[in-house]
Amino acid sequence: MNRKWQSLLALSLLSFSSLLLADDAETQNNNNEVLTLENCHLKGIKSQVQCGKLQVPENYSLPNGEQIAVNFAVLPAIDNSQNKTPLMFLAGGPGQAAVELAAHIFTTFSEIRKSHDIILVDQRGTGKSHPLECDENTVSNVYEIIPEDFSAQEIKDCIAQFKGDLSQYNSENAIRDFDAVRRALNHNKINIYGGSYGTRAALVYMRMFPDALNSVVLDSVGPIEVPIGAFGQSSARSFNLLLENCKQDESCNKAYPALADEFKAVVARLEQASVKIEIAHPRLGSKTDFVLSRSKFISNILMQLYSMETRPLVPLVIHQAFLGNYQPLVGLIAMSDGGIGMYVGLTLNIVCNEDFPKISAEMFAADAQNDFGGSESHNAWLQACPLWPKYSVSNEFYQSVTANIPTLILSGDLDPVTPPSNGDKSAATLPNNHHIISKNSAHIVASTDCGVDIVNEFLETLDPNNLDESCLAELKSVTFMTHLNGTL
Repeated sequence: MNRKWQSLLALSLLSFSSLLLADDAETQNNNNEVLTLENCHLKGIKSQVQCGKLQVPENYSLPNGEQIAVNFAVLPAIDNSQNKTPLMFLAGGPGQAAVELAAHIFTTFSEIRKSHDIILVDQRGTGKSHPLECDENTVSNVYEIIPEDFSAQEIKDCIAQFKGDLSQYNSENAIRDFDAVRRALNHNKINIYGGSYGTRAALVYMRMFPDALNSVVLDSVGPIEVPIGAFGQSSARSFNLLLENCKQDESCNKAYPALADEFKAVVARLEQASVKIEIAHPRLGSKTDFVLSRSKFISNILMQLYSMETRPLVPLVIHQAFLGNYQPLVGLIAMSDGGIGMYVGLTLNIVCNEDFPKISAEMFAADAQNDFGGSESHNAWLQACPLWPKYSVSNEFYQSVTANIPTLILSGDLDPVTPPSNGDKSAATLPNNHHIISKNSAHIVASTDCGVDIVNEFLETLDPNNLDESCLAELKSVTFMTHLNGTL
């Protein structure tokens, strides 16, 4: 995965293996879709699961034309005696590979997995489903690279590496693949859970194949009506909530009484010139250069706003950067040194064609009127999308979804990219939904045991309006780190 691409796109994403094979089985259905299903082990999961591949048309209008293999996995229910309707997990991004998240889902969704199979499908263009990724000619050092160094030529070089018809790697064909997997596994209906961009995919699924769906969970919503890519206002909202939370916290306010001004000072300093210092590589221990630019600073602060585990570190990182100590920020960057798990070829292919054309210059300008990152979240699209191969989506794609399917909508009030107003958009058009806003959650409410318990109850009752939400009140507010050695 190209780290420069990831660095460029860090402000712009909606986001959440080795196999040991045995017991092969191959079947063919009436649509000439060949299914291979086999027992396997996935990285990070000790117990045996199932892995499969389904041959589908690259272009569904040419069913006998070029075929691609869609990769998927099934995490079997612990108790399958009642044969309950399975849950299909739709990953985020766009650009995450669901099967690569298997170990995380296996653990996080363990309560759901007690009685429901969980189906993970690598969206076409990710994972082992004809991935759209670029080979790096050189190894990028995440500590040295900055988004500003990304060039148009690198975009062109990457596009030249792709094989296949890029126009077919779109959201609607992804849903055709997902539903083909459902049919191949002989499920009359499934439940679906979408997180982040996965909610966009889920909404498309609801429009295209409503009769296949038993229930829907939309967690951290990217609605059809809100184009992906203009995150200036939502990220500023999340950051300002953090500033307010710090002011209301006695120890945080005492440690960082001028936090907003310190943030502005660091940004202004980096606008004048990037910082370059020598550091000890956090993993290797060897000496390496660390380069920090305005864009790199803002993007890394934004990434911490996604999670309730990393939000508490943000005031400390800003304050230390203001003092000229960038080591705490280096530590945060080291946490993502292995990459962020995005197939950015698919990310750009979808956003540049399905979302970017819907954002006018006036919309970009209005979104940039904020006191956090300004127009930073737009830069990736403004640089890459004019160069990207074009395709057109169907006329129905942008229509609000009105399917009468039991739907649970979850929003974290602190979310920097999918704020509660996004959930309201979908709630306004879906006739059988309930929108829950969790005050002390950020991106992905079901990252907590409480959120998973609510989802699990919904899957059992299929009634979104009569769920026990009391555990949300027990989720603790942020306790900020106020000292390099912890909280004093």
